[in-house]
Amino acid sequence: MLHVTSEVGRLRTVLVHEPGAEVDQMVPAMMEELLFDDILFGERAREEHRLFRRLMQLLGVQVLEARDMLIESLKSEQARDWVLSIVLSELPPKRWPELREAPPDRLAAMLISGIRRDDGDGIEIRDLYCMPPVPNWSFQRDPQVVVGSGVIPAAMATPARWREGILSRTIFQFHPGLGGKMLADPLEPPSGQRLFLGLHRPRLEGGDVLVLAPDVIAVGVSERTNLTAVEHLAHELGGQDGAPRFIEIVHLPRRRAYMHLDTVITPVDRDAALVSPQVILAGHGETAETFELDLQAATPAPQPRGDLLHALAARGIDLEPVPCGGEDIVAQQREQWTDGANALALAPGVIALYDRNVRTAEELDRRGFSVVKARDVLLGRAEVDLDAGQRVCLLLESFEISRARGGPHCLTHPLVRDDPG
Repeated sequence: MLHVTSEVGRLRTVLVHEPGAEVDQMVPAMMEELLFDDILFGERAREEHRLFRRLMQLLGVQVLEARDMLIESLKSEQARDWVLSIVLSELPPKRWPELREAPPDRLAAMLISGIRRDDGDGIEIRDLYCMPPVPNWSFQRDPQVVVGSGVIPAAMATPARWREGILSRTIFQFHPGLGGKMLADPLEPPSGQRLFLGLHRPRLEGGDVLVLAPDVIAVGVSERTNLTAVEHLAHELGGQDGAPRFIEIVHLPRRRAYMHLDTVITPVDRDAALVSPQVILAGHGETAETFELDLQAATPAPQPRGDLLHALAARGIDLEPVPCGGEDIVAQQREQWTDGANALALAPGVIALYDRNVRTAEELDRRGFSVVKARDVLLGRAEVDLDAGQRVCLLLESFEISRARGGPHCLTHPLVRDDPG
């Protein structure tokens, strides 16, 4: 069921999660660790997410809800036992029967939305919750990476998000409809390898991985993904048939604005990508250095390749940079912050982008993209065909959901794409 060899091939099946009760359970004390900029108005965020989901369905994309996939997975006793063996340690023993006896839908709700303390009184997370909610699970890009016909589960960087990786592993290990294999798991070192703990433990989040060709992936070394995880990934992928041959390692500047690689570059067509110029283009003070690993080399070692676009060009992937925010340096920084470089390609040249990124949309228009409001497609006032070979930028309503610091690329995880040709 899994097949992803690019970021732009025609999207067939995608995994999403609508912001649910877990968003409504957030308190201000959670915001810093979760990198939310505000407490979300859940109903509005859900409405915006539903419009996005319905747009994809209308355009012929199968949309799978991660919560439903989790419930179906938890119908397996093996899956339940595996999850409970991990999460019960978070809870006081008197609450264990509550989870053990819960039906799959109730257990899934607790794992996502959290469990309140009976005597909760205070403003800190530990005062209110035995098991905190996971509001970031709506960003389905991060808990796993689908590469080719396999999956790499994430090792989330912060304790507030670690359960997302467990939920993802549950789905991809136990759901009866997912046939992909585990390519590597950074939380399970291979036999004979060291188990890294503390600051040096592997950290890998899906937003830092771009699948650019069947034999090329890019991995951002960022605030969320470290070199330990990249080394583990290289070790595991190097001996597997069908795995990528080249890993482009992109060292991102340590700024909150650049939390993942996909916040500074996302491909939008076979030959174009939205980029944050200050980070991706050569000659800037914050240009990210790129090193290449050839996993088929006798002794793989990172080789300097300059900036990412030049490294990709050497592998036959020529991407014209489309500056997020246009040519104005102030607009570039403002719209990179609001996910102007975080677009989702539904097909080559057909992308979804937040409507608040006005200058980015104007730049795309200058590059031959028709700019269309998603609501106009939903209401029948405009027509878009993913197979027509036209360049289209679909603008998504984003007043509320964008406050959570993630764009259309972050909100989705492709499971099946056509090869782009």
